[in-house]
Amino acid sequence: MATLKAQHLAKAYKSRQVVRDVSLSIESGQIVGLLGPNGAGKTTCFYMIVGLVQADQGRVLIDDLDVSHQPMHGRARAGIGYLPQEASIFRKLSVADNIMAILETRKELDRDGRRQELESLLQEFHINHIRDNLGMSLSGGERRRVEIARALATAPKFILLDEPFAGVDPISVGDIKQIIHHLKAKGIGVLITDHNVRETLDICETAYIVNDGQLIAEGDAETILANELVKEVYLGHEFRL
Repeated sequence: MATLKAQHLAKAYKSRQVVRDVSLSIESGQIVGLLGPNGAGKTTCFYMIVGLVQADQGRVLIDDLDVSHQPMHGRARAGIGYLPQEASIFRKLSVADNIMAILETRKELDRDGRRQELESLLQEFHINHIRDNLGMSLSGGERRRVEIARALATAPKFILLDEPFAGVDPISVGDIKQIIHHLKAKGIGVLITDHNVRETLDICETAYIVNDGQLIAEGDAETILANELVKEVYLGHEFRL
């Protein structure tokens, strides 16, 4: 079992402290949410873990491996997969070629190994029937499936999902939740940040709530919903799952 840990993360832009002493952890096969109001610092926290933003203070570790100063691709090699909010597939490549483009970076796989992995991912994410379709022709739900398959093509220990429920219809939201449960069953740790609080809390075992750059609560959905400060600054008093 592996653990992804962020320890005492801090970030300032000029004189504004946007993240202050935030720590969190994700275990293999655990689904964790990182939530908070707009401008609270949750996205900056998320980006510091991914490697898109360099922390001023604190560390990011996979087990005992400190990846704090690794660029994004170095963290990917260490086991951190990332699904950005915006479309990340190649629009003019087929679904199969989109996945193969990532598999080509797996130097430990020979040609047959890459081909086998491609077929496995196409079957696993139920996208074999659209393998020859171009990226530009996919629906929102299909695109998300291909993007997650691409993220898994790097064989990550953890996958960080940035707004996975954004821009997809209600049927596709259910589809994505099934995929997230599938990732958990494979032993992959999942960290989600999303503005869709209801869907994120519904699927997470643990959530961390950030406000004004600081952690104000952590726990399961029941614990979060009962927290008076979370109600006051984020969810409101009428919010129900």
